[in-house]
Amino acid sequence: MVMQSVAWAQGAAAGGNASSTYSTILSLLPFALIFVVFYFLVIRPQQTRAKQQKELREALKKGDKVVTASGIWGTVTNLGKETVTLQIADTAKIRIQRDQIARLRGGEDEEKEKDS
Repeated sequence: MVMQSVAWAQGAAAGGNASSTYSTILSLLPFALIFVVFYFLVIRPQQTRAKQQKELREALKKGDKVVTASGIWGTVTNLGKETVTLQIADTAKIRIQRDQIARLRGGEDEEKEKDS
């Protein structure tokens, strides 16, 4: 009997007035704010990083000094549609997928290599 009166009271309160619509919108507002914050802190930076990686892979040329995703340092000696051949030692060359190129080696990397 008590459950029926509670349900009836809730149904009467949600009778379609403007305040119930306003409260429904307010209850969804925190979820919308969380999504906006999540977008700017997680999704957008990932998209930017992916775009930069794609541009890097498309701009590769022979002679570029690169680091692979697995940490192998090498110099690009040949470029295929989906593969890259890297010279990793005087007589050692490996062929890897183009997607595995993580970054170009910069001046700081060269200085660190000479020091060790």
